Amino acid sequence: MSPADRGTRHPLLLLCHRIPYPPDKGDKIRSYHLLEYLRRHYDVYLGAFVDDPDDWRHRDALEGLCREAMLLPLAPLRAKLGSLAGLVRNEPLTLGYYRDRRLSRWVQSVVEREGIRRVVVFSSSMGQFTPRAGGVEATTVVDFVDVDSAKWTQYAKRKSWPLSWLYRREGRSLARYEKRLSHETDASVFVSAEEAALYRRRNPDIAERVTYYRNGVDTEYFDPGQRGESPYPDGTLPLVFTGAMDYWPNVDAVAWFSREVLPLVRRHRPDAVLYIVGSRPAREVRALAREAEVVVTGRVDDMRPWLGHARVSVAPVRVAQGIQNKVLEAMAMARPLVVTSRALEGIPASDAEHVLLADDAQAMATRILALLDGQYPALGGAARRLVRDSFSWEASLPVLGQLLEGESQATGYRQLDAGAAHG
Repeated sequence: MSPADRGTRHPLLLLCHRIPYPPDKGDKIRSYHLLEYLRRHYDVYLGAFVDDPDDWRHRDALEGLCREAMLLPLAPLRAKLGSLAGLVRNEPLTLGYYRDRRLSRWVQSVVEREGIRRVVVFSSSMGQFTPRAGGVEATTVVDFVDVDSAKWTQYAKRKSWPLSWLYRREGRSLARYEKRLSHETDASVFVSAEEAALYRRRNPDIAERVTYYRNGVDTEYFDPGQRGESPYPDGTLPLVFTGAMDYWPNVDAVAWFSREVLPLVRRHRPDAVLYIVGSRPAREVRALAREAEVVVTGRVDDMRPWLGHARVSVAPVRVAQGIQNKVLEAMAMARPLVVTSRALEGIPASDAEHVLLADDAQAMATRILALLDGQYPALGGAARRLVRDSFSWEASLPVLGQLLEGESQATGYRQLDAGAAHG
């Protein structure tokens, strides 16, 4: 039975570290669909931060999806100074980055005013604002998405001192905080069976309260028949990487690909060009732009033409946790795709059937060249069928309703076990 079937719409508090609209990057895609599901069953009171000034223009649209929304600007300098206080407090820097008294006061006020007893926390950093932190009993589900502490530990391995020390510290302190938050709340949710299984191994004493729901893909929107006009100039073989380009794992991926893989491809196919398509490219990404080899587009209004007309989509991600939306979207667009093992986590795709797998530069170049030569013609169609059959928001999100209503949580845990076996 869904929450709406009960005949009463209960108030619910949703806390997001980033405004869940528009759904134009990884975490916002998930939080947007989470909001869409929750608002069909509850009166949603949303508290969120806005870290991109361009997103303020969507405020009216977002407020139309909620009963009430408290949106606060996240000033990067102020947030970074706040995070440094974590060194003194012996806590994760991430908590200080998002600490805000205004949001704490609003949460306390709206919970008391509306009698809210159901809470969804999107990302562990927002756990500091839960009503339980203020002594109010409420059924609270935390959508961690990824095991962020493991991600910071990965970062540390690819950084030199002092960042390596700082990132290792963040990984350790965040792991302690994640565990405490899970003990203080009712359920911990992740993006894939693999992420949930990792968290259960780290925290076996709360394993029975850990589950997951997969990301979905709108395959009617990401449809190769909706790719529009080609954005690429004639006479080139476009290779495309998509994603938010201020996100360090994406920066690392395109830097490595440009330096190690692309020269090997262009040695045989000099007309191959890498297009890096995504918002807010970091300085290191902009520095990669070379007229004959690499094009950095910045933000685009519609990703489908860039994916749909590319000869090959690449996901050379070396640092990752959870499911990569860029991979799912390329598969939905029936693009031949070359990925690393990291980029394929949580996606039950088979090498040479749905995607081509490569973890070193020479292997990746070889597999890209094979695709440019017309090999594996059935790859894209098989990839789209897999996404259409296995990644549906409608099938995934009801797990949240079951957890919030205290119904048969075992359903979610059976999903976890089945997904881990399948993956």
